Amino acid sequence: MEFIATLAGILLVTQLVSHFFTRVGIPDVIGQILVGVIAGPALLNWIHPGGMINEFQEIGVIILMFIAGLESDLSLLKKYLKPAVVVALAGILLPIIVMGVAADLFGLQWFESLFIGVIFAATSVSISVAVLREYQQLGSKEGATILGAAVADDIGAVMALSILISMNGGAGAEVGHGSLLFTLLKQVLFFGGAYLLIRWLAPILMHLAGQLLTIAAPSVMAMVICLGMAALADAVGLSGAVGSFFAGIAVANTKKKEVINRSFIPIGYAIFIPVFFVNVGLSMKLSTDWHAWIFIIIMTILACLTKLLGAGGGAKLMGFSWPSSYIIGSGMIARGEMSLITAQIGYEAHLLSTEYYSDIITVIVLATLLAPFILKHSLKSTHHLAAVSE
Repeated sequence: MEFIATLAGILLVTQLVSHFFTRVGIPDVIGQILVGVIAGPALLNWIHPGGMINEFQEIGVIILMFIAGLESDLSLLKKYLKPAVVVALAGILLPIIVMGVAADLFGLQWFESLFIGVIFAATSVSISVAVLREYQQLGSKEGATILGAAVADDIGAVMALSILISMNGGAGAEVGHGSLLFTLLKQVLFFGGAYLLIRWLAPILMHLAGQLLTIAAPSVMAMVICLGMAALADAVGLSGAVGSFFAGIAVANTKKKEVINRSFIPIGYAIFIPVFFVNVGLSMKLSTDWHAWIFIIIMTILACLTKLLGAGGGAKLMGFSWPSSYIIGSGMIARGEMSLITAQIGYEAHLLSTEYYSDIITVIVLATLLAPFILKHSLKSTHHLAAVSE
């Protein structure tokens, strides 16, 4: 019952804060993350990450990415696959190099510095999805490129993490020494299965669900596909969010798309998604050491700039305009759950020392807090330029 009371408080406060933030023109996800920062270990210490909150937030990011897949235009994703891969590669390499060198200059060992670069190579597009939905840009060419790049980015970051853990002997991790090739093979099979799901399996399953004489059968079947794909993605070493994103694309390819969209938005936004954003804030702890804050501030600036310039530069290289490249670069800044997971795995595998673990978590949260503001600015700037040109 303690968790139920906490959940009721989280839902009430996030609704009120989101309403206020939306009225003053700030993305409501910022308010929800700040609720976690204020109520969590960083300030008031009322709520702690872990336990049932962790389970609910995990379902939240899975449903959020399922909705993103559901609202994505498959033809656009196919069309912008090549630029998405280039954006992802540029957005992976620049953070690894720049943030790795910066960590080394702060006196960290070279292997730990390299791992810190890998942590910030990962993108969490979940928060960008919320802002893109708010501005109805999820189905745009920029939205399609961001979503496609985020999937490629996730794979690249997982591969880099797997290689580092293998080099380090694989202590405390599932993707340890000698298993890299097997992990990559499993991921190839997963994407083959995702193709089969999109092309044939999902339409058959959704059609069968329509014949069942049970309440909300299509929505239940969609949830089975969503959670099943998330679990499969996790089993092959990818983020569960990647699996649910492909599940959303698969269901969007059926006749039940609109019905599922109408049912999943209330399910996600009524309970699970606010808990996910609050949990991002709960991960933050404030240091009292001014040396640590110099490290945190510099690394936060670099975390934002390396993705903005790397992913944005990749988009420009592929022929996008400067405003579109700005949107794509800013849409890739948020780190969120994927970086938090990477940091945790690396910490358990002794790739990251206890001394810097909390500081890195703070940098991830701060970069995630700044990301929606930068993305919103890029979207507003583009709308302004479009209005002027008309």
